[in-house]
Amino acid sequence: MKKYSVKKIWRYPSRLVFFRLDDRLLLIVLGALVGVCSGLASVALNHGLSALSDILQSCRSLWWAFFLPGIGAVLSFLFLEKVVREGAGHGVPEVVYSVSRYGGLMRFRSSFSRLISSWLTIGSGGSAGPEAPVVMSGAAIGSNIARFFSLNERQRVALVGCGTAGALAGIFNAPITGMVFTIEIIMGDWSAVNVVPIAIASVAGAQVSRLLSGDQIQFTHLKFAIDMTSIFLSIGLAVVTAAVSVLLTRCLVASHDIAGRIFLPFWIKAAVGGCLVGLIGLARPEVLGEGYHFIQKMVEGGFPAGLFLVTLLVAAKIIATSLTLGWGGSGGIFAPCLVIGSFTGLMCHRSIMALWPGLTSINEGCFALLGMSGLISGILQAPMTGIFLIVEITGGYETILPLIIVSAISTTLTHAFEPASYYLRDLISSGQYMRPRTDARVLSDLSIRELVETDCITVHRSMKLGDFVKVVQESHRNYFPVADEKSGKFVGMIHLDDIRPYLFDPLLYEAVFLEQIMRADPDTVDIADELSEVLDRMDKRRLYSMPVVSGDRFVGMVSKATLLDRYRHELMVQS
Repeated sequence: MKKYSVKKIWRYPSRLVFFRLDDRLLLIVLGALVGVCSGLASVALNHGLSALSDILQSCRSLWWAFFLPGIGAVLSFLFLEKVVREGAGHGVPEVVYSVSRYGGLMRFRSSFSRLISSWLTIGSGGSAGPEAPVVMSGAAIGSNIARFFSLNERQRVALVGCGTAGALAGIFNAPITGMVFTIEIIMGDWSAVNVVPIAIASVAGAQVSRLLSGDQIQFTHLKFAIDMTSIFLSIGLAVVTAAVSVLLTRCLVASHDIAGRIFLPFWIKAAVGGCLVGLIGLARPEVLGEGYHFIQKMVEGGFPAGLFLVTLLVAAKIIATSLTLGWGGSGGIFAPCLVIGSFTGLMCHRSIMALWPGLTSINEGCFALLGMSGLISGILQAPMTGIFLIVEITGGYETILPLIIVSAISTTLTHAFEPASYYLRDLISSGQYMRPRTDARVLSDLSIRELVETDCITVHRSMKLGDFVKVVQESHRNYFPVADEKSGKFVGMIHLDDIRPYLFDPLLYEAVFLEQIMRADPDTVDIADELSEVLDRMDKRRLYSMPVVSGDRFVGMVSKATLLDRYRHELMVQS
Protein backbone atom coordinates (compact mmCIF):
# COMPACT_ATOMS: atom_id res chain seq x y z
CA MET A 1 0.00 0.00 0.00
CA LYS A 2 1.25 3.44 -0.93
CA LYS A 3 2.09 5.53 2.11
CA TYR A 4 1.49 9.27 2.50
CA SER A 5 3.26 11.49 4.97
CA VAL A 6 1.23 13.61 7.36
CA LYS A 7 2.54 16.71 5.59
CA LYS A 8 1.30 15.50 2.20
CA ILE A 9 -2.07 14.50 3.59
CA TRP A 10 -2.50 18.02 4.99
CA ARG A 11 -1.43 19.58 1.70
CA TYR A 12 -3.79 17.47 -0.42
CA PRO A 13 -6.87 16.70 1.71
CA SER A 14 -9.28 17.02 -1.21
CA ARG A 15 -7.40 14.51 -3.37
CA LEU A 16 -7.33 11.88 -0.63
CA VAL A 17 -10.85 12.25 0.68
CA PHE A 18 -13.30 14.61 -0.99
CA PHE A 19 -12.48 13.89 -4.63
CA ARG A 20 -13.33 10.23 -4.04
CA LEU A 21 -16.89 11.18 -3.20
CA ASP A 22 -19.66 11.43 -5.74
CA ASP A 23 -19.74 14.91 -7.26
CA ARG A 24 -23.22 15.71 -5.96
CA LEU A 25 -22.45 14.35 -2.51
CA LEU A 26 -19.29 16.43 -2.44
CA LEU A 27 -21.24 19.61 -3.24
CA ILE A 28 -23.92 18.78 -0.66
CA VAL A 29 -21.35 18.21 2.12
CA LEU A 30 -19.35 21.35 1.31
CA GLY A 31 -22.56 23.29 0.61
CA ALA A 32 -23.77 22.56 4.15
CA LEU A 33 -20.43 23.77 5.52
CA VAL A 34 -20.61 26.95 3.44
CA GLY A 35 -24.23 27.50 4.56
CA VAL A 36 -23.28 27.26 8.23
CA CYS A 37 -20.39 29.73 7.83
CA SER A 38 -22.58 32.14 5.84
CA GLY A 39 -25.32 31.89 8.46
CA LEU A 40 -22.79 32.83 11.13
CA ALA A 41 -21.76 35.87 9.08
CA SER A 42 -25.38 37.04 8.78
CA VAL A 43 -26.01 36.58 12.51
CA ALA A 44 -22.84 38.53 13.31
CA LEU A 45 -23.95 41.42 11.09
CA ASN A 46 -27.48 41.46 12.51
CA HIS A 47 -26.25 41.51 16.10
CA GLY A 48 -23.61 44.11 15.26
CA LEU A 49 -26.18 46.43 13.69
CA SER A 50 -28.49 46.04 16.65
CA ALA A 51 -25.70 46.81 19.12
CA LEU A 52 -24.45 49.87 17.21
CA SER A 53 -27.99 51.19 16.82
CA ASP A 54 -28.59 50.87 20.57
CA ILE A 55 -25.32 52.67 21.33
CA LEU A 56 -26.20 55.62 19.06
CA GLN A 57 -29.89 55.78 19.98
CA SER A 58 -29.32 58.26 22.79
CA CYS A 59 -27.66 60.66 20.31
CA ARG A 60 -30.50 60.70 17.79
CA SER A 61 -32.35 63.55 19.52
CA LEU A 62 -29.31 65.86 19.66
CA TRP A 63 -28.91 68.71 17.16
CA TRP A 64 -25.67 67.31 15.71
CA ALA A 65 -27.17 63.87 15.10
CA PHE A 66 -27.30 64.51 11.35
CA PHE A 67 -23.50 64.12 11.32
CA LEU A 68 -23.75 60.47 12.37
CA PRO A 69 -24.64 59.00 8.94
CA GLY A 70 -21.90 61.16 7.40
CA ILE A 71 -19.31 59.89 9.87
CA GLY A 72 -20.42 56.30 9.26
CA ALA A 73 -20.23 56.73 5.49
CA VAL A 74 -16.72 58.23 5.68
CA LEU A 75 -15.45 55.46 7.97
CA SER A 76 -17.03 52.85 5.70
CA PHE A 77 -15.45 54.34 2.57
CA LEU A 78 -12.01 54.75 4.14
CA PHE A 79 -12.12 51.18 5.45
CA LEU A 80 -12.91 49.80 1.99
CA GLU A 81 -10.49 51.99 0.08
CA LYS A 82 -7.53 52.32 2.45
CA VAL A 83 -7.64 49.31 4.76
CA VAL A 84 -8.86 46.37 2.68
CA ARG A 85 -8.40 48.15 -0.68
CA GLU A 86 -11.72 47.18 -2.21
CA GLY A 87 -13.81 49.61 -4.20
CA ALA A 88 -17.15 50.77 -2.87
CA GLY A 89 -20.20 48.96 -4.23
CA HIS A 90 -23.38 47.16 -3.34
CA GLY A 91 -21.99 43.61 -3.25
CA VAL A 92 -24.37 41.64 -5.45
CA PRO A 93 -23.05 42.97 -8.81
CA GLU A 94 -19.54 42.04 -7.71
CA VAL A 95 -20.68 38.47 -6.97
CA VAL A 96 -22.48 38.18 -10.31
CA TYR A 97 -19.41 39.55 -12.10
CA SER A 98 -17.19 37.02 -10.34
CA VAL A 99 -19.46 34.16 -11.39
CA SER A 100 -19.86 35.56 -14.88
CA ARG A 101 -16.21 36.26 -15.77
CA TYR A 102 -13.93 34.50 -13.29
CA GLY A 103 -15.66 31.25 -12.42
CA GLY A 104 -16.56 32.40 -8.90
CA LEU A 105 -13.05 33.42 -7.82
CA MET A 106 -13.23 35.90 -4.94
CA ARG A 107 -10.70 37.25 -2.48
CA PHE A 108 -10.73 36.07 1.12
CA ARG A 109 -10.97 39.58 2.53
CA SER A 110 -14.33 40.02 0.79
CA SER A 111 -15.76 37.58 3.33
CA PHE A 112 -15.55 40.25 6.03
CA SER A 113 -14.84 43.61 4.35
CA ARG A 114 -18.45 44.40 3.34
CA LEU A 115 -19.77 43.23 6.70
CA ILE A 116 -17.70 45.87 8.48
CA SER A 117 -18.33 48.64 5.94
CA SER A 118 -22.10 48.08 5.89
CA TRP A 119 -22.13 47.86 9.69
CA LEU A 120 -20.65 51.36 9.80
CA THR A 121 -22.98 52.76 7.11
CA ILE A 122 -26.27 51.25 8.27
CA GLY A 123 -25.59 51.32 12.00
CA SER A 124 -24.90 55.06 11.86
CA GLY A 125 -28.23 55.71 10.11
CA GLY A 126 -27.48 55.29 6.39
CA SER A 127 -30.48 54.27 4.29
CA ALA A 128 -29.31 50.85 3.10
CA GLY A 129 -29.79 47.19 3.88
CA PRO A 130 -27.48 44.45 5.20
CA GLU A 131 -28.52 41.85 2.61
CA ALA A 132 -26.18 42.65 -0.29
CA PRO A 133 -23.04 42.92 1.91
CA VAL A 134 -23.77 39.63 3.64
CA VAL A 135 -24.46 38.04 0.25
CA MET A 136 -20.98 39.10 -0.88
CA SER A 137 -19.54 37.77 2.36
CA GLY A 138 -21.25 34.40 1.92
CA ALA A 139 -20.16 34.18 -1.72
CA ALA A 140 -16.53 34.88 -0.76
CA ILE A 141 -16.72 32.21 1.94
CA GLY A 142 -17.98 29.68 -0.60
CA SER A 143 -15.32 30.66 -3.14
CA ASN A 144 -12.46 30.32 -0.67
CA ILE A 145 -13.67 26.99 0.69
CA ALA A 146 -13.81 25.74 -2.91
CA ARG A 147 -10.26 26.98 -3.48
CA PHE A 148 -9.06 25.31 -0.28
CA PHE A 149 -10.36 21.96 -1.53
CA SER A 150 -9.02 22.54 -5.08
CA LEU A 151 -12.42 22.27 -6.74
CA ASN A 152 -12.94 22.95 -10.43
CA GLU A 153 -14.72 26.00 -11.80
CA ARG A 154 -18.21 24.48 -11.98
CA GLN A 155 -17.99 23.24 -8.38
CA ARG A 156 -16.61 26.58 -7.21
CA VAL A 157 -19.51 28.47 -8.81
CA ALA A 158 -21.94 26.12 -7.08
CA LEU A 159 -20.34 26.84 -3.68
CA VAL A 160 -20.48 30.58 -4.35
CA GLY A 161 -24.22 30.07 -4.85
CA CYS A 162 -24.35 28.10 -1.62
CA GLY A 163 -22.72 30.97 0.25
CA THR A 164 -25.16 33.47 -1.26
CA ALA A 165 -28.17 31.35 -0.33
CA GLY A 166 -26.97 30.64 3.20
CA ALA A 167 -26.23 34.31 3.88
CA LEU A 168 -29.56 35.62 2.61
CA ALA A 169 -31.48 32.83 4.35
CA GLY A 170 -29.70 33.67 7.60
CA ILE A 171 -30.30 37.44 7.41
CA PHE A 172 -34.06 36.99 6.79
CA ASN A 173 -34.61 33.54 8.38
CA ALA A 174 -36.04 32.61 4.96
CA PRO A 175 -34.49 29.48 3.38
CA ILE A 176 -36.72 29.35 0.29
CA THR A 177 -35.99 32.99 -0.49
CA GLY A 178 -32.26 32.39 -0.17
CA MET A 179 -32.42 29.54 -2.66
CA VAL A 180 -34.72 31.31 -5.14
CA PHE A 181 -32.75 34.59 -5.07
CA THR A 182 -29.50 32.77 -5.72
CA ILE A 183 -30.84 30.85 -8.69
CA GLU A 184 -32.76 33.82 -10.16
CA ILE A 185 -30.12 36.53 -9.72
CA ILE A 186 -26.71 34.97 -9.11
CA MET A 187 -26.72 31.66 -10.99
CA GLY A 188 -29.46 31.81 -13.61
CA ASP A 189 -29.29 28.02 -13.75
CA TRP A 190 -32.02 25.72 -12.41
CA SER A 191 -30.10 22.48 -12.97
CA ALA A 192 -30.40 19.88 -10.22
CA VAL A 193 -26.65 19.78 -9.69
CA ASN A 194 -26.86 23.40 -8.46
CA VAL A 195 -30.32 23.47 -6.87
CA VAL A 196 -29.75 20.64 -4.38
CA PRO A 197 -26.55 21.95 -2.68
CA ILE A 198 -27.87 25.51 -2.75
CA ALA A 199 -31.07 24.36 -1.04
CA ILE A 200 -29.04 22.51 1.61
CA ALA A 201 -26.86 25.57 2.21
CA SER A 202 -29.91 27.83 2.46
CA VAL A 203 -31.51 25.59 5.08
CA ALA A 204 -28.22 25.40 6.99
CA GLY A 205 -27.84 29.19 7.01
CA ALA A 206 -31.42 29.70 8.20
CA GLN A 207 -31.02 27.05 10.89
CA VAL A 208 -27.88 28.68 12.26
CA SER A 209 -29.78 31.98 12.41
CA ARG A 210 -32.67 30.33 14.26
CA LEU A 211 -30.38 28.64 16.77
CA LEU A 212 -28.51 31.84 17.60
CA SER A 213 -31.23 34.45 17.17
CA GLY A 214 -34.45 32.54 17.80
CA ASP A 215 -37.03 31.06 15.45
CA GLN A 216 -38.82 34.31 14.75
CA ILE A 217 -40.20 35.67 11.50
CA GLN A 218 -39.18 39.23 10.60
CA PHE A 219 -42.72 40.68 10.72
CA THR A 220 -45.99 39.48 12.21
CA HIS A 221 -49.41 40.38 10.85
CA LEU A 222 -53.08 39.80 11.32
CA LYS A 223 -54.88 37.30 9.09
CA PHE A 224 -56.03 39.02 5.92
CA ALA A 225 -59.28 38.22 4.13
CA ILE A 226 -58.65 38.26 0.37
CA ASP A 227 -61.67 38.79 -1.87
CA MET A 228 -62.17 39.70 -5.53
CA THR A 229 -62.07 43.42 -4.74
CA SER A 230 -58.60 43.08 -3.19
CA ILE A 231 -57.38 41.05 -6.15
CA PHE A 232 -58.71 43.61 -8.64
CA LEU A 233 -57.17 46.52 -6.74
CA SER A 234 -53.83 44.70 -6.51
CA ILE A 235 -53.49 45.13 -10.28
CA GLY A 236 -53.55 48.91 -9.82
CA LEU A 237 -51.06 48.58 -6.96
CA ALA A 238 -48.73 46.62 -9.25
CA VAL A 239 -48.75 49.49 -11.75
CA VAL A 240 -47.81 51.95 -8.99
CA THR A 241 -45.03 49.74 -7.59
CA ALA A 242 -43.60 49.35 -11.10
CA ALA A 243 -43.53 53.14 -11.49
CA VAL A 244 -41.84 53.55 -8.11
CA SER A 245 -39.34 50.79 -9.00
CA VAL A 246 -38.36 52.64 -12.17
CA LEU A 247 -38.14 55.93 -10.23
CA LEU A 248 -35.93 54.39 -7.53
CA THR A 249 -33.64 52.77 -10.11
CA ARG A 250 -33.17 56.01 -12.02
CA CYS A 251 -32.65 58.05 -8.86
CA LEU A 252 -29.93 55.64 -7.73
CA VAL A 253 -28.21 55.87 -11.11
CA ALA A 254 -28.58 59.66 -11.28
CA SER A 255 -27.21 60.10 -7.75
CA HIS A 256 -24.16 58.01 -8.62
CA ASP A 257 -23.60 59.99 -11.83
CA ILE A 258 -23.94 63.34 -10.07
CA ALA A 259 -21.47 62.29 -7.38
CA GLY A 260 -19.06 61.15 -10.09
CA ARG A 261 -19.12 64.56 -11.79
CA ILE A 262 -18.27 66.47 -8.62
CA PHE A 263 -14.51 67.05 -8.31
CA LEU A 264 -14.06 66.33 -4.61
CA PRO A 265 -12.24 63.53 -2.75
CA PHE A 266 -14.44 60.47 -2.50
CA TRP A 267 -14.45 60.48 1.31
CA ILE A 268 -15.83 64.04 1.27
CA LYS A 269 -18.59 62.93 -1.11
CA ALA A 270 -19.45 60.08 1.27
CA ALA A 271 -19.57 62.55 4.15
CA VAL A 272 -21.81 64.97 2.24
CA GLY A 273 -24.19 62.20 1.20
CA GLY A 274 -24.36 60.83 4.74
CA CYS A 275 -24.96 64.26 6.31
CA LEU A 276 -27.77 65.00 3.83
CA VAL A 277 -29.38 61.74 4.85
CA GLY A 278 -28.97 62.78 8.46
CA LEU A 279 -30.71 66.09 7.77
CA ILE A 280 -33.64 64.27 6.18
CA GLY A 281 -33.68 61.98 9.20
CA LEU A 282 -34.00 64.90 11.62
CA ALA A 283 -37.37 65.70 10.05
CA ARG A 284 -38.47 62.14 9.26
CA PRO A 285 -36.58 59.46 11.23
CA GLU A 286 -38.42 56.77 9.24
CA VAL A 287 -35.81 57.09 6.47
CA LEU A 288 -32.83 56.20 8.67
CA GLY A 289 -31.26 52.75 8.84
CA GLU A 290 -33.14 49.61 7.85
CA GLY A 291 -36.55 50.92 8.88
CA TYR A 292 -37.96 47.51 9.78
CA HIS A 293 -39.65 48.89 12.90
CA PHE A 294 -41.90 51.10 10.77
CA ILE A 295 -42.71 48.23 8.41
CA GLN A 296 -44.04 46.27 11.37
CA LYS A 297 -46.38 49.15 12.25
CA MET A 298 -47.67 49.35 8.69
CA VAL A 299 -48.23 45.60 8.40
CA GLU A 300 -50.15 45.63 11.66
CA GLY A 301 -52.21 48.61 10.45
CA GLY A 302 -50.93 50.93 13.18
CA PHE A 303 -49.00 53.53 11.18
CA PRO A 304 -50.41 56.98 12.08
CA ALA A 305 -49.38 59.16 9.13
CA GLY A 306 -51.95 60.52 6.67
CA LEU A 307 -51.94 60.21 2.89
CA PHE A 308 -49.80 63.28 2.23
CA LEU A 309 -47.19 62.31 4.79
CA VAL A 310 -46.98 58.72 3.53
CA THR A 311 -46.45 60.02 -0.01
CA LEU A 312 -43.75 62.34 1.32
CA LEU A 313 -42.09 59.39 3.06
CA VAL A 314 -41.93 57.45 -0.23
CA ALA A 315 -40.04 60.33 -1.83
CA ALA A 316 -37.86 60.94 1.24
CA LYS A 317 -36.80 57.29 1.49
CA ILE A 318 -35.96 57.17 -2.22
CA ILE A 319 -33.80 60.30 -1.88
CA ALA A 320 -32.11 59.03 1.31
CA THR A 321 -31.32 55.65 -0.29
CA SER A 322 -29.95 57.33 -3.42
CA LEU A 323 -27.72 59.62 -1.35
CA THR A 324 -26.46 56.74 0.78
CA LEU A 325 -25.60 54.30 -2.01
CA GLY A 326 -24.81 56.80 -4.76
CA TRP A 327 -22.38 58.91 -2.76
CA GLY A 328 -20.14 56.23 -1.28
CA GLY A 329 -22.06 54.39 1.44
CA SER A 330 -21.98 50.61 1.69
CA GLY A 331 -25.12 48.49 1.78
CA GLY A 332 -27.86 46.84 -0.22
CA ILE A 333 -31.26 47.83 -1.58
CA PHE A 334 -33.35 45.00 -0.13
CA ALA A 335 -34.26 46.81 3.09
CA PRO A 336 -34.91 50.18 1.40
CA CYS A 337 -37.12 48.40 -1.15
CA LEU A 338 -39.11 46.77 1.63
CA VAL A 339 -39.61 50.11 3.39
CA ILE A 340 -40.41 52.04 0.20
CA GLY A 341 -42.71 49.23 -0.91
CA SER A 342 -44.64 49.22 2.33
CA PHE A 343 -44.98 53.03 2.17
CA THR A 344 -46.18 52.69 -1.44
CA GLY A 345 -48.75 50.08 -0.47
CA LEU A 346 -49.99 52.25 2.36
CA MET A 347 -50.15 55.28 0.04
CA CYS A 348 -52.28 53.34 -2.47
CA HIS A 349 -54.58 52.03 0.26
CA ARG A 350 -55.21 55.47 1.70
CA SER A 351 -55.74 56.89 -1.79
CA ILE A 352 -58.40 54.23 -2.40
CA MET A 353 -60.03 54.95 0.95
CA ALA A 354 -60.10 58.67 0.13
CA LEU A 355 -61.88 57.93 -3.16
CA TRP A 356 -64.20 55.23 -1.80
CA PRO A 357 -64.66 55.85 1.94
CA GLY A 358 -67.22 53.07 2.28
CA LEU A 359 -64.89 50.35 1.00
CA THR A 360 -63.96 48.31 4.06
CA SER A 361 -63.03 44.94 2.55
CA ILE A 362 -59.34 45.78 1.95
CA ASN A 363 -56.74 45.98 4.70
CA GLU A 364 -53.87 48.47 4.72
CA GLY A 365 -51.52 45.88 6.24
CA CYS A 366 -52.20 43.62 3.27
CA PHE A 367 -51.42 46.45 0.86
CA ALA A 368 -48.16 47.13 2.73
CA LEU A 369 -47.14 43.50 2.13
CA LEU A 370 -48.12 43.64 -1.53
CA GLY A 371 -46.20 46.89 -1.96
CA MET A 372 -43.05 45.28 -0.56
CA SER A 373 -43.38 42.38 -2.99
CA GLY A 374 -43.96 44.74 -5.91
CA LEU A 375 -40.85 46.84 -5.17
CA ILE A 376 -38.56 43.85 -4.64
CA SER A 377 -39.83 42.18 -7.83
CA GLY A 378 -39.57 45.39 -9.84
CA ILE A 379 -36.09 46.46 -8.73
CA LEU A 380 -34.59 42.96 -8.96
CA GLN A 381 -36.84 41.84 -11.84
CA ALA A 382 -37.09 38.57 -9.95
CA PRO A 383 -40.78 37.84 -9.23
CA MET A 384 -40.24 34.57 -7.37
CA THR A 385 -37.86 36.25 -4.95
CA GLY A 386 -40.46 38.95 -4.28
CA ILE A 387 -43.20 36.38 -3.66
CA PHE A 388 -41.32 33.99 -1.36
CA LEU A 389 -39.53 36.73 0.57
CA ILE A 390 -42.80 38.31 1.69
CA VAL A 391 -44.40 34.94 2.45
CA GLU A 392 -41.47 33.80 4.58
CA ILE A 393 -40.72 37.02 6.47
CA THR A 394 -44.39 37.41 7.43
CA GLY A 395 -45.37 33.77 7.87
CA GLY A 396 -48.65 34.28 5.98
CA TYR A 397 -49.77 32.39 2.88
CA GLU A 398 -53.28 33.77 2.52
CA THR A 399 -51.99 36.63 0.36
CA ILE A 400 -50.25 34.35 -2.14
CA LEU A 401 -52.64 35.04 -5.06
CA PRO A 402 -52.38 38.86 -4.98
CA LEU A 403 -48.65 38.51 -4.28
CA ILE A 404 -48.24 36.58 -7.53
CA ILE A 405 -50.29 39.15 -9.44
CA VAL A 406 -48.41 42.15 -8.06
CA SER A 407 -44.96 40.56 -8.47
CA ALA A 408 -45.57 39.38 -12.03
CA ILE A 409 -47.09 42.64 -13.27
CA SER A 410 -44.56 44.83 -11.48
CA THR A 411 -41.65 42.84 -12.94
CA THR A 412 -43.11 42.95 -16.46
CA LEU A 413 -43.86 46.67 -16.44
CA THR A 414 -40.51 47.59 -14.89
CA HIS A 415 -38.70 45.51 -17.50
CA ALA A 416 -40.43 47.51 -20.23
CA PHE A 417 -38.72 50.70 -18.99
CA GLU A 418 -35.56 49.19 -17.45
CA PRO A 419 -34.43 46.18 -19.52
CA ALA A 420 -32.11 44.96 -16.76
CA SER A 421 -32.45 44.78 -13.00
CA TYR A 422 -30.64 47.32 -10.87
CA TYR A 423 -27.99 44.77 -9.89
CA LEU A 424 -27.26 43.71 -13.48
CA ARG A 425 -27.75 46.88 -15.56
CA ASP A 426 -24.11 48.04 -15.39
CA LEU A 427 -22.75 44.56 -16.14
CA ILE A 428 -25.06 44.13 -19.12
CA SER A 429 -24.38 47.60 -20.53
CA SER A 430 -20.61 46.96 -20.38
CA GLY A 431 -20.91 43.47 -21.87
CA GLN A 432 -19.61 41.80 -18.71
CA TYR A 433 -22.68 39.73 -17.88
CA MET A 434 -22.21 36.09 -18.91
CA ARG A 435 -23.92 33.06 -17.47
CA PRO A 436 -21.68 30.07 -16.60
CA ARG A 437 -21.21 27.44 -19.34
CA THR A 438 -22.77 29.61 -22.04
CA ASP A 439 -21.10 30.36 -25.37
CA ALA A 440 -20.26 33.90 -24.30
CA ARG A 441 -18.71 32.69 -21.02
CA VAL A 442 -16.57 30.01 -22.68
CA LEU A 443 -15.43 32.34 -25.47
CA SER A 444 -14.52 35.05 -22.96
CA ASP A 445 -11.71 32.82 -21.68
CA LEU A 446 -10.25 32.42 -25.16
CA SER A 447 -8.44 35.04 -27.22
CA ILE A 448 -7.53 35.48 -30.86
CA ARG A 449 -3.86 35.23 -29.93
CA GLU A 450 -4.40 31.67 -28.66
CA LEU A 451 -6.12 30.57 -31.89
CA VAL A 452 -3.89 32.11 -34.54
CA GLU A 453 -2.59 29.61 -37.13
CA THR A 454 0.86 30.79 -38.19
CA ASP A 455 1.77 28.16 -40.81
CA CYS A 456 0.62 30.29 -43.75
CA ILE A 457 3.13 31.17 -46.49
CA THR A 458 3.18 34.87 -47.25
CA VAL A 459 3.59 35.86 -50.92
CA HIS A 460 4.34 39.23 -52.51
CA ARG A 461 2.10 41.28 -54.73
CA SER A 462 4.68 41.45 -57.53
CA MET A 463 5.15 37.68 -57.67
CA LYS A 464 4.36 36.03 -61.00
CA LEU A 465 1.70 33.34 -61.21
CA GLY A 466 4.31 30.74 -62.24
CA ASP A 467 6.31 31.33 -59.07
CA PHE A 468 3.13 31.21 -57.02
CA VAL A 469 2.29 27.75 -58.44
CA LYS A 470 5.57 26.46 -57.00
CA VAL A 471 4.60 27.89 -53.58
CA VAL A 472 1.21 26.19 -53.77
CA GLN A 473 2.92 22.84 -54.45
CA GLU A 474 4.87 23.16 -51.18
CA SER A 475 1.92 24.30 -49.03
CA HIS A 476 -1.03 22.45 -47.52
CA ARG A 477 -3.10 25.63 -47.09
CA ASN A 478 -5.78 27.09 -49.34
CA TYR A 479 -5.22 30.67 -48.11
CA PHE A 480 -2.18 32.78 -48.96
CA PRO A 481 -1.64 36.27 -47.48
CA VAL A 482 -0.24 38.87 -49.85
CA ALA A 483 2.20 41.51 -48.59
CA ASP A 484 4.07 44.40 -50.15
CA GLU A 485 7.66 43.23 -50.72
CA LYS A 486 9.17 46.56 -49.59
CA SER A 487 7.09 47.63 -46.60
CA GLY A 488 5.78 44.23 -45.53
CA LYS A 489 2.28 45.71 -45.28
CA PHE A 490 -0.61 43.27 -45.65
CA VAL A 491 -2.44 44.11 -48.87
CA GLY A 492 -4.73 41.17 -49.69
CA MET A 493 -5.52 37.46 -49.74
CA ILE A 494 -5.52 34.73 -52.35
CA HIS A 495 -7.78 31.72 -52.03
CA LEU A 496 -7.20 28.80 -54.37
CA ASP A 497 -10.91 28.54 -55.17
CA ASP A 498 -10.82 32.08 -56.57
CA ILE A 499 -7.87 31.51 -58.94
CA ARG A 500 -8.21 27.83 -59.80
CA PRO A 501 -8.87 28.53 -63.55
CA TYR A 502 -5.58 30.42 -63.78
CA LEU A 503 -3.51 27.61 -62.29
CA PHE A 504 -4.16 25.23 -65.19
CA ASP A 505 -3.21 27.67 -67.95
CA PRO A 506 0.61 27.73 -68.33
CA LEU A 507 0.38 30.57 -70.83
CA LEU A 508 -0.56 32.91 -67.94
CA TYR A 509 2.34 31.96 -65.65
CA GLU A 510 4.62 34.75 -66.92
CA ALA A 511 1.91 37.28 -67.81
CA VAL A 512 -0.14 37.48 -64.60
CA PHE A 513 1.02 38.98 -61.31
CA LEU A 514 -0.60 38.20 -57.93
CA GLU A 515 -1.62 41.83 -57.51
CA GLN A 516 -4.01 41.31 -60.43
CA ILE A 517 -5.80 38.26 -59.03
CA MET A 518 -5.69 38.78 -55.26
CA ARG A 519 -8.63 39.90 -53.16
CA ALA A 520 -7.59 43.41 -52.15
CA ASP A 521 -10.20 44.09 -49.46
CA PRO A 522 -10.62 40.90 -47.42
CA ASP A 523 -12.43 40.86 -44.07
CA THR A 524 -9.74 40.92 -41.39
CA VAL A 525 -9.54 40.37 -37.65
CA ASP A 526 -7.46 42.48 -35.30
CA ILE A 527 -5.39 40.56 -32.79
CA ALA A 528 -7.20 42.40 -29.95
CA ASP A 529 -10.77 41.71 -31.13
CA GLU A 530 -13.24 39.83 -28.93
CA LEU A 531 -13.64 36.26 -30.08
CA SER A 532 -17.43 36.32 -29.78
CA GLU A 533 -17.58 39.31 -32.15
CA VAL A 534 -15.29 37.56 -34.63
CA LEU A 535 -17.47 34.46 -34.58
CA ASP A 536 -20.56 36.58 -35.26
CA ARG A 537 -18.83 38.19 -38.24
CA MET A 538 -17.88 34.77 -39.60
CA ASP A 539 -21.46 33.58 -39.32
CA LYS A 540 -22.90 36.67 -41.00
CA ARG A 541 -20.44 36.49 -43.91
CA ARG A 542 -20.43 32.67 -44.08
CA LEU A 543 -16.67 32.51 -43.66
CA TYR A 544 -14.66 29.62 -42.23
CA SER A 545 -11.35 31.45 -41.89
CA MET A 546 -10.24 35.07 -41.57
CA PRO A 547 -6.81 36.73 -41.67
CA VAL A 548 -5.52 38.19 -38.42
CA VAL A 549 -3.60 41.46 -38.56
CA SER A 550 -1.81 43.58 -36.00
CA GLY A 551 -1.38 47.13 -37.17
CA ASP A 552 -0.78 46.62 -40.89
CA ARG A 553 1.10 43.31 -40.57
CA PHE A 554 -0.28 39.84 -41.25
CA VAL A 555 -0.11 37.62 -38.15
CA GLY A 556 -1.90 34.44 -39.15
CA MET A 557 -5.31 32.90 -39.76
CA VAL A 558 -8.16 32.15 -37.37
CA SER A 559 -10.53 29.36 -38.38
CA LYS A 560 -13.73 27.84 -37.10
CA ALA A 561 -12.10 24.41 -36.96
CA THR A 562 -9.41 25.57 -34.52
CA LEU A 563 -11.98 27.59 -32.59
CA LEU A 564 -14.25 24.56 -32.16
CA ASP A 565 -11.36 22.42 -30.95
CA ARG A 566 -10.28 24.98 -28.35
CA TYR A 567 -13.90 25.66 -27.41
CA ARG A 568 -14.47 21.99 -26.54
CA HIS A 569 -11.26 21.93 -24.53
CA GLU A 570 -12.20 25.08 -22.60
CA LEU A 571 -15.70 23.74 -21.94
CA MET A 572 -14.22 20.59 -20.42
CA VAL A 573 -11.91 22.69 -18.25
CA GLN A 574 -14.84 24.77 -16.94
CA SER A 575 -16.88 21.63 -16.26
